[in-house]
Amino acid sequence: MSCNERPDEFATRREKLRGLSDEELHARFWELANSLVEPLIAEARTHTTASIERSVLLRMGFSSQEAHALAAQMAERSLLGHGAGRLVLELAKSKGISVAAAGAALLEGSHWEALP
Repeated sequence: MSCNERPDEFATRREKLRGLSDEELHARFWELANSLVEPLIAEARTHTTASIERSVLLRMGFSSQEAHALAAQMAERSLLGHGAGRLVLELAKSKGISVAAAGAALLEGSHWEALP
């Protein structure tokens, strides 16, 4: 398998940027970076799965069994789109309890009415 050599276009591409100051180059970099990331952020805001939400709950300190049960119950109530971890965290803040206590209360059947 052979590769064709790519022509060196650096000099021609550089001409567009030659007259820019450091600040303008910095701004241009972030403009391009944001344009690459915007579709990913939009996708993440509107799409999730039970697997992703279980992963978030695991990283919050819940056991695998607890994370699975919480994600399953949230899926049954059509709440996964709100973010399982975010819901548990907001519940903990609103009730003045720890995240672990909020998750345990949900698993026991309490406080579901407090969630959106």
